[in-house]
Amino acid sequence: MMIAGVDEAGRGPLAGPVVAAAVILCPEGMEGLADSKKLTALRRAQLEREIKWRCSWGVGVASVEEIDEINILQASMLAMTRAVDALCASYACDPAMVLVDGNRLPKWRWSARAIVGGDALEPCISAASIIAKEHRDAMMKDAALAHPHYGWDRNKGYGTRDHMEALRQHGPTPLHRRSFAPVAQLVML
Repeated sequence: MMIAGVDEAGRGPLAGPVVAAAVILCPEGMEGLADSKKLTALRRAQLEREIKWRCSWGVGVASVEEIDEINILQASMLAMTRAVDALCASYACDPAMVLVDGNRLPKWRWSARAIVGGDALEPCISAASIIAKEHRDAMMKDAALAHPHYGWDRNKGYGTRDHMEALRQHGPTPLHRRSFAPVAQLVML
């Protein structure tokens, strides 16, 4: 039975998209998988390469505009749906079950189960958390080239002291989530 794991990255930041990944592990499994937040950047990058080489995977993104329009929870669900759609389209497969990190599920056509802390419990979700985090981090590093004041190469869009100071000095960019309170408050000034 093909089981896909799904996780997202980027629900909390003030800037950038939310990214989800879906992964079906290779039949022989993989060693060293863990919640992406518990791995070093080097180990995450190594595992990302191995997952992409050996496993079936897909990525889905919900834009800042979508986050502001439908809210971060719904945008996360949209990104997850897009990730599973991408997995199915790329590998001509349809998972029998989708395991999702968290306590909520998107409304979709696949059988699914939400698992709180699933990124630490289920290897396929751990793999998805690694792919999602690495993909989003790369997007934020690219965005930092166009908007260097905000430190996105370091903070990935989270509301660090430096990021908040840059927001006050330079104002929000098109990549800032205007529906998030710290950004919305600056826009109203």
